[in-house]
Amino acid sequence: MRIDSTLISALLVSALAGCAVGPDFKPPAAPNVSGYTSGPLAATSDTPDVLGGGAQRFVAGADLSGDWWTLFRSPVLNDLIERALANNPDLKAAQAALLAARENVLAQRGAYFPSLDAEFAASRQRQPGSLAPVPANNALLYSLFTPQLNISYVPDVFGLNRRTVESLQAQAQSVRFQMLATYTTLTSNVVVTAIQASALDAQVVATRELIALNSRALEILNYQLRKGYASGVDVAAQESQLAQVAATLPPLIKQSEQLHHQLAVLTGRFPTERSEDSFELSSLQLPADVPLSMPAQLVAQRPDVRQAQANLHAASAQIGIAVANRLPNITLTADAGSTGLAISQLFGPGTNFWSLAGDVTAPIFEGGKLLHQERAARDAYTQAAEQYRGTVLTAVQNVADTLTALQQDADGLKAAAAAEHAAKTTLDLAQQQLRDGYAGDLALLIAEQAYQQARLNVIQAQASRYADTAALFQALGGGWWGRADLAQSIDGN
Repeated sequence: MRIDSTLISALLVSALAGCAVGPDFKPPAAPNVSGYTSGPLAATSDTPDVLGGGAQRFVAGADLSGDWWTLFRSPVLNDLIERALANNPDLKAAQAALLAARENVLAQRGAYFPSLDAEFAASRQRQPGSLAPVPANNALLYSLFTPQLNISYVPDVFGLNRRTVESLQAQAQSVRFQMLATYTTLTSNVVVTAIQASALDAQVVATRELIALNSRALEILNYQLRKGYASGVDVAAQESQLAQVAATLPPLIKQSEQLHHQLAVLTGRFPTERSEDSFELSSLQLPADVPLSMPAQLVAQRPDVRQAQANLHAASAQIGIAVANRLPNITLTADAGSTGLAISQLFGPGTNFWSLAGDVTAPIFEGGKLLHQERAARDAYTQAAEQYRGTVLTAVQNVADTLTALQQDADGLKAAAAAEHAAKTTLDLAQQQLRDGYAGDLALLIAEQAYQQARLNVIQAQASRYADTAALFQALGGGWWGRADLAQSIDGN
């Protein structure tokens, strides 16, 4: 069997002469802003000799590490992250979605080439005697065997297939950055959840000590009431204070347990399988030099911004698809085969056949459907462009808000540490007065209560500094580009 060379020539000419209608996508320009704050960004305040109290300096333009959580210098935290990356079902689902999107792109690329199908038909037929017999031997009852090849090709004259592939590639990019957003959110959530859980554990311990101190104070007041040294009002006031402190413990325990459950789920385990590894705030080191990407870098790094850009690209390609659907469509086909009354006769002299055909289909009247589909595609592009702009604004706001939070966290910890220092001084004086006989047990208990309350405030302030530092790393994009397994292009296989 031979296929006429004119078919091959027609295919090549049609493929080379084609052009892709619709707009060619151009990535949006980076935002024309140089920073996140109205004035120069200064280092945070410093609280010496306090856990998490060091000053933080923001290094403009510095690159964020792909494993930024290691900056906290905690092996337990590093282990939690590695478990989450290996076992989290949301991340695995996002990775599977990316593989599916890539396969859809490769499947659509197959339309660039002719399709070749093999067919074999076998039938047993009987013709009525009143009709002329079909076979040359005039038999009324015969078998017919027909093997053939069918070739079909749709030249991409106006770029319909190219725009379709372009749209699918952009959608695959969108899925890719959605996966990266899942990765970034996961790593940040593990760090923040671990910090908050350890802070709540410390607060539970301090609250229980505070309850014990208030209970001891109530015992002393009841004793003094019996001896006539205190009034019923004093006892009632202490009972009220004890009840108020005790009421704060169950919510703290509830939050602590829920965060430990969440941490187990984030690492791909059931709540009953949560890690027993000890994790305390004291095991963390606050990063002193914090990399800070500028807005122009941010839009190239944030997964949500890149996803919005990919969605915009897909919407642009959809315009080309809508335009191409309004233009003529060309289909070229070729068939070649053989027909015989017996399998042994196939491919013998006089049994072969072939055909070449070309078909042009052009829409003439569709009731305005194609026109309105094109207009809808252009409106969808405008929508995607505004969504992209909104995503960029939100990304810059996230960084600005986190920078403000870090500044205020540092000031808050400084004030809480000063209050704790004053309470500790008061406690030391009360202990000295007790030893010297100038104060009683009740005064010491009151000083101890004030100190424990100050400790609670310091723990909360320390946790805020650590958690908001992690939030800044997430707001800057999570450093995924620094990991070789995540930075590959959409075409990497």
